[in-house]
Amino acid sequence: MAAPVRRLVGGAYSYGLLVFRCPNFLVSRGLVSSTKGVVSPWRLHGAVCLKRPTVVSQLKSPQQQEVEDMLQQMELESSLYSDHEIRLMEDTARLRRKQSDHYDSDEEDDKEIVLAQDLEDMWEQKSRQFRLAPRITEADKKNDKSTINRKLANNLVLLVKEKIGKEEIWMFPQMEWQFGETMRKTAERALTSLSDNHIPAHFLGNAPCGFYKYKFPKLLRAEDVVGAKVFFFKALLKSGDFTFNKKQGEYVWVAKEELKDYLKPAYLSQVNRFVIEL
Repeated sequence: MAAPVRRLVGGAYSYGLLVFRCPNFLVSRGLVSSTKGVVSPWRLHGAVCLKRPTVVSQLKSPQQQEVEDMLQQMELESSLYSDHEIRLMEDTARLRRKQSDHYDSDEEDDKEIVLAQDLEDMWEQKSRQFRLAPRITEADKKNDKSTINRKLANNLVLLVKEKIGKEEIWMFPQMEWQFGETMRKTAERALTSLSDNHIPAHFLGNAPCGFYKYKFPKLLRAEDVVGAKVFFFKALLKSGDFTFNKKQGEYVWVAKEELKDYLKPAYLSQVNRFVIEL
């Protein structure tokens, strides 16, 4: 068995060298088909699903609030005294000794001491001056979807209005792939084209998270052009200090439940597969 195996391995090794030095060998033998001169009728596009994470937490339901209160009460009952509580008890004992008839001023220092209760009163005054930021912003009241300062308790994604033929449709920012660049570079280029300054975004990986294929309108189709294959990449918005380029047209920041009001059903069905966590 050793000789046939040796001949088989040696033949495969030689065959591999021949293929490496002369790739047309496989084509001439009919093992693979030649792709020279073949152009795909599908245009490749890179798109980015830019997400603005939540700013505030979701409101708790009555059941969640009840469980939280119960856990806090259990933790309080089983906890030890903190340093501040021990200091309160020591201050109370010191005041009692001063008010007693057997108090000896030589035993304790009569210098002015800031009591723990005084600190609590000062903290209480500061807390009364503190005002929480409203959960409902002006953009929520005006239903302004062109800003990220809305729906602070929800994740938002960016949609732009693209003109395909005579039709204007909403979709994620996308751009056609160029020879020599990776698909992620194409998605990054689609994002940077929306603003005159840098958009602080963090891409999550080098591989696309989703795929969608659609046909162009009949007026744009040709023998060698049928439609586009879109590869989606996820990205997180780090901050909001940037302005959009007005030449790019309209854009909106929408939550997951609002996607159905903008995206077409076929497009939405594909998008929901990779934005399920929104």
